Amino acid sequence: MRRACLLLARVVTLGLGWLSAWLAPCANAHADPGYYVVTAYDNEGQRSVDLRYWSVKRSGRREKIWPELGLGYGVNSRWYTELLYSTIGPSNWDIVPSNLSWQNEILLTQGEWPVDVAMHAMLVREIGYEPHYSLEYGPVLQTDVGRTQLNANLFFERSFDSEEPTPIQLKYQWQVRHRWQHWMDFGVQGFGEVGAWDHWGDASSQSHRAGPALFGRVDLGQGSKQSLLYQAAVLVGRAYNQRARMFTLRLQYAF
Repeated sequence: MRRACLLLARVVTLGLGWLSAWLAPCANAHADPGYYVVTAYDNEGQRSVDLRYWSVKRSGRREKIWPELGLGYGVNSRWYTELLYSTIGPSNWDIVPSNLSWQNEILLTQGEWPVDVAMHAMLVREIGYEPHYSLEYGPVLQTDVGRTQLNANLFFERSFDSEEPTPIQLKYQWQVRHRWQHWMDFGVQGFGEVGAWDHWGDASSQSHRAGPALFGRVDLGQGSKQSLLYQAAVLVGRAYNQRARMFTLRLQYAF
């Protein structure tokens, strides 16, 4: 098992390097990875095609959109991994390559504690003429109170854009999801960035936003392991230190 994991990691790393080098002449854009709450689930053996879309509309600025495509796999009961290809642009007809990301979630507990704990890690490679990398990592916490699921994540982000060390940034995610029907749940999500992890910025330089969210799952055929999962949220608050409105949508075909 250990050899298989090391081999998979090597293949993914080489694949990221090859794909980013091939796409490098296509663009010189910069965008953050999409904002989706990371959750802790056992997805052993599950494969998925992940379509993501999110937008940001800041006051006095044109709207920016980030369509993303991901391929995910549950390696075992504790490890889920996904490759993501992100684009950026002012409209669906005017987008360019933006990022390549390798996202991983490792479950540390599986029900033996009142709160399930996982570790999140995502390596992001900005597509462009010069390589720019960042690493996001941190704990994922999840618990249930009756039919309501609670999530709280604390992530650190380290950028490797220059030779000079840059401060590690701190960001957070939270979610309240109430299970209503099999095909639809409802809740609230929130995200924020506070600045350097050991020296938070003042209130005007921080970003915080929250809003309502819908979730659901549609099984594709009786007895079939195929399903369509979706979630959507509308967030208001601050992004990039300015007042902004965000919309996020995620469609995941699992099989």
